[in-house]
Amino acid sequence: MSRHINIIGAGLAGCEAAWQVASRGVKVNLYEMRPAQMTPAHKTSDFAELVCSNSLRSNQLTNAVGLLKEEMRMQDSLIISTADEHALPAGGALAVDREGFAKAITEKISNHPLITIFKQEVTEINYDEITIIASGPLSSPKLSESISKMLGEEHLYFFDAAAPIITKESIDFSKAFYGSRYEEGKGDYINCPMNEQEYLNFYDALINAKVQDIKDFEDEKVFEGCMPIEEMAKRGEKTLLFGPLKPVGLGDSEHHAVVQLRQDNKEGTLFNLVGFQTRLSWGEQKRVFRMIPGLENAEFVRLGVMHRNTFINAPKSLKATGQLKKNGSMFMAGQISGVEGYVESAASGLICGVNAVKVINNQEPLIWPSKTAHGALLNYITTSPKDSFQPMNINFGLLPELSVRIRKRREKRLKISSRAINELKSFLNSEFKSISENEVK
Repeated sequence: MSRHINIIGAGLAGCEAAWQVASRGVKVNLYEMRPAQMTPAHKTSDFAELVCSNSLRSNQLTNAVGLLKEEMRMQDSLIISTADEHALPAGGALAVDREGFAKAITEKISNHPLITIFKQEVTEINYDEITIIASGPLSSPKLSESISKMLGEEHLYFFDAAAPIITKESIDFSKAFYGSRYEEGKGDYINCPMNEQEYLNFYDALINAKVQDIKDFEDEKVFEGCMPIEEMAKRGEKTLLFGPLKPVGLGDSEHHAVVQLRQDNKEGTLFNLVGFQTRLSWGEQKRVFRMIPGLENAEFVRLGVMHRNTFINAPKSLKATGQLKKNGSMFMAGQISGVEGYVESAASGLICGVNAVKVINNQEPLIWPSKTAHGALLNYITTSPKDSFQPMNINFGLLPELSVRIRKRREKRLKISSRAINELKSFLNSEFKSISENEVK
């Protein structure tokens, strides 16, 4: 067996996997088809490009993704350490300067002496070499066909939507104001409040606006966590008031609805509309979103887009180690494996990177404890019902219940996070001890 590991795709999962492999002294052949062949969502040739939002979501241990990030920090994650270096003000969330983040990841990967980069499309998979497939939810048709052939079945898919971005200078601050819900951070969000009539006018325009046609796809499977705002609105007039437009946690103000905007670049000149993933036509986006008080003259630097995501039936095809059940030399990482979200994708890349090295060294691959966020996530995607599997973000519902009942949600979540961190410490200490004993032998 060759003394290198192939990794297909230089997104967050592929870069994290490559870093974990190379950090353990094993050579990596990293394949990335951009810029020779672009995807509908990517704009640059940089690695780990964030295309939906600059936010890596909560950084708090009261949120499951905050726990997942903390676990990744404990395991020397390239993605999270670089994100921390390029963090932007975002209250309790971890948001990054997307351009600076991607360029830094690209430089670190490109400069690693054990990583060789091939800027080319992979169309056929070499079953005789250890390979991590991290080609993402927008894998090329030829590679998708090769993966489908390898699995012996068709891919599943769903649709993902991205929110618009506007310039700060085009916001009317006689109507908008700074503030973070529940006083998290230093008022990092821009808030556009609505009274009841303004909300009703906006709501009516939103649910009746023209949407973009999505050609060639018969069934529209929309991932719940990226639900287009117009689809969410159609569930009921008050749905948005309990979702992205909830008017609570902003001091004593009495607003009927509040639209929040989050900083999108380091300079603070661009802001994205939080929760406004959409498939409205571009003309309708400008018309409807400019009905929001403070955004009447909004200058859009990127309008919302919708694209198709591809993922495998993980419960049918994947082990909790990240390996395919049919071939232990093949690993699946990132959104194509059935996890959802930037952080979750990087976490699965970390697991696959560690275990690919285990396989090349003829050692037993690891299964992370189910009481950790990493273990819970992989346990979910590999044990869910095969006939109804859908991608999943990390959430506390995936982790086992505590042995004692705690009524207060914040206290309960902190307790679960504390347990997870202790579990991971024991797991890593045990693994380090095992490695040391093998070196002695």
